Amino acid sequence: MKTKIPGGHRQSTSKKLWTVTAALLSLSALLPFPVFAEEMPVLNSGDTAWMLTSTALVLFMTIPGLALFYAGMVRSKNILSVLMQCFAITSLMTILWALYAYSIAFGGDGAYWGGTSKMFLAGVGVDTLSGTIPETVFMTFQMTFAIITPALVVGAFAERMKFSTMLVFMTIWITIVYAPVCHWVWGGGWLGSKGILDFAGGTVVHINAGMAGLVAALVLGKRKGYPTAPMPPHNLGYTLMGASMLWVGWFGFNAGSELAADGVAGMAMAVTQIATAAAALSWMFIEWIKYGKPSVLGIASGAVAGLVAITPASGSVGPMGAMAIGFASGLGCFFASTVMKRALGYDDSLDVFGIHAIGGIIGATLTGVFCAKSLGGSGFGGDITSIGEQLTVQFIGIGATVVYTGVVSYIILKILAGVMGLRVTEDEETEGLDLALHDERGYII
Repeated sequence: MKTKIPGGHRQSTSKKLWTVTAALLSLSALLPFPVFAEEMPVLNSGDTAWMLTSTALVLFMTIPGLALFYAGMVRSKNILSVLMQCFAITSLMTILWALYAYSIAFGGDGAYWGGTSKMFLAGVGVDTLSGTIPETVFMTFQMTFAIITPALVVGAFAERMKFSTMLVFMTIWITIVYAPVCHWVWGGGWLGSKGILDFAGGTVVHINAGMAGLVAALVLGKRKGYPTAPMPPHNLGYTLMGASMLWVGWFGFNAGSELAADGVAGMAMAVTQIATAAAALSWMFIEWIKYGKPSVLGIASGAVAGLVAITPASGSVGPMGAMAIGFASGLGCFFASTVMKRALGYDDSLDVFGIHAIGGIIGATLTGVFCAKSLGGSGFGGDITSIGEQLTVQFIGIGATVVYTGVVSYIILKILAGVMGLRVTEDEETEGLDLALHDERGYII
């Protein structure tokens, strides 16, 4: 008679489980490593729809927004020249971005440039993704930034630069200034790796454009008759309409830089509105106090100053931080565009340096303060743990952009001055660039 072993059934079952487990482990050794593949990026239709919209909004900022904003501030004999420059830059930058500039900015993760792997948009196809959106959409979104940045520079040398030289200058400038600086911050370059916070372009767009504008204004020299001859804006209605278009388009600029339709994009939109309103009011009131009356040009300029300053901070600060940045930029840019400009005596026709470089510096600096969670922000960049560390990185980014852009822009302009000349003749400047360069009139007299 066989003796029944207590628990014998359980032991037999356990033995079978161990056998099955061992067989599965043996089978897994034959499979490609790793067994659990990384999650593949998946296209998100909501994110894609938002980014398609944002791309259109940012393009809308240049034409017609910036074009009208600038066109209204020049004299009537130069309105078409400014509109033409903005339109031509939009076309030229589109082609250069597709041919090679996108690759320099986003083609790889080198410290200083992205390489040539995406030249001629190689590998950018219908099914290629960048995160949760098509790479074609990401590429075009970034293209609109590459369009508006050189277009901003136009305001500094308005009414006196040769159209042909402007086209050559912008071609070289986007190649060796804008695209590399873009890579430093957004494309995997050295500033991004340090933890700089520049959500939508305080350094890449505004300090970059503002410094190039200042250098161009200094190298070209003052307009004929400046500052003694009156040179008032000829149509402030155009300027206010252009500023309004910039304000609306900037939601794509800032909220779109999240590259997703999420809470960060929503906060970026909110703080953009708050900062812009605060800056418009602060410029208006300080002008009212100083000169006795508020002006349309002043409130429009203040709004643009606020838009500029909140750009680097829009993904990192809260509503009260945005309000502080707005008030600070309105006051700071007013001072730079009036008192400082008169004291230094340079002729920056449409205050590109005073609004974009100074506004960008104010915004990039205060981003390092109001990003702190204790002040309502979303936290520091990279491995940074304090306001002091974040400010140090912000100052490095500001300084690197100021020096690199300033020096390289100066070299480009001086070379072009020797090769093809920078300025129109005195007679052409007196006649106006509309007739002298384009043989057309903006208005029938």
